[in-house]
Amino acid sequence: MSAPTLRTLARTLGLSRTTISDALRGSPRVNPQTAERVRAAAKAAGYESNPLTGTVMSLLRRSRSQTFRGVLAAIEIVDGPRPQHAVRYNESVLAGVTERAEALGFKVERFEVSPNGLRLNRLDTILHTRGIHAMVILPASGFPDLASLRWEQYTAVYIDYFIDHPPLHCVCSDHYRSMVSLLQQLHERGYRRPGLFMEITHDERLHFRWEGAFLALQKYLPKLTAVPALRLQPVTQAGFMAWFKKHDPDVVIGHLPVAMEWMKACGAKIPETHSFVCLNSLRTNGECAALDLQASHLGIRAAELVIGQLLHNEFGIPVEQSLTTIPAKLVEGPTLRGPAPAIAE
Repeated sequence: MSAPTLRTLARTLGLSRTTISDALRGSPRVNPQTAERVRAAAKAAGYESNPLTGTVMSLLRRSRSQTFRGVLAAIEIVDGPRPQHAVRYNESVLAGVTERAEALGFKVERFEVSPNGLRLNRLDTILHTRGIHAMVILPASGFPDLASLRWEQYTAVYIDYFIDHPPLHCVCSDHYRSMVSLLQQLHERGYRRPGLFMEITHDERLHFRWEGAFLALQKYLPKLTAVPALRLQPVTQAGFMAWFKKHDPDVVIGHLPVAMEWMKACGAKIPETHSFVCLNSLRTNGECAALDLQASHLGIRAAELVIGQLLHNEFGIPVEQSLTTIPAKLVEGPTLRGPAPAIAE
């Protein structure tokens, strides 16, 4: 038996397809009793609507051309001033989302949610009115709460490590694997006393993935001297310099490029005596070696996932959320010695 359509429902109920469509969309133009009869018949027949169809028709009616471009909403949650590196990160993520979405025939519309601007209830109304049912949620500084949206009509992917309100599929950098790879590369270059410094909140937010990999590799890489990780809130010059002078790491790993100046104040010559790697290349301007967290690739993958969910009618909060990760890549810089030359056999 073929799947029920608007046409077959209209024929069965003796109503027009427009009335059937309006009733299923909850339009006030349809008599409530008629709308209830339509919904009951659709449920009994096993009819499942794809909101993308309504979006297609809406866009076609507004355009004289026959070209369709679906719409993804890029949601950015802003709860206060943000550091420049966070702005750069989200812009890079959004560029990847836009690139891949356009290649797949979708337009991206950006919405900024903030306490003094667009509120969630207004966003919900806008998305519903425009027939937008798929969204990517850009990384937020805290722990976003989007539970008040009408999730039965949306599908979404969060581009960060995790979200609980509601729990959604996520795409983020593979911090653990990235640290493992970085330490292996540093070990191959002859570094034997790597040191890691982090802000405590940053470490906790990622469920200790940077630090966990660092501690594991200290144990398993041969001939490595274990340097205790420096965890402070915030990381200060005094705290860093005391740690650096006490443990003398030959390569320092952390998020703050200003640490290079602190190292020099302790007598370090970079990269002759000591080296430095920043954990996020978007915090730098090419002045040091750094990890590229592949922000644009995260956006590309998020767009692919959410479009796939949309086309498969996967709406609502997933029963089992998933995490897709992409490892970072080391970007060479003047603060790191090059690979050791190969030894001829």
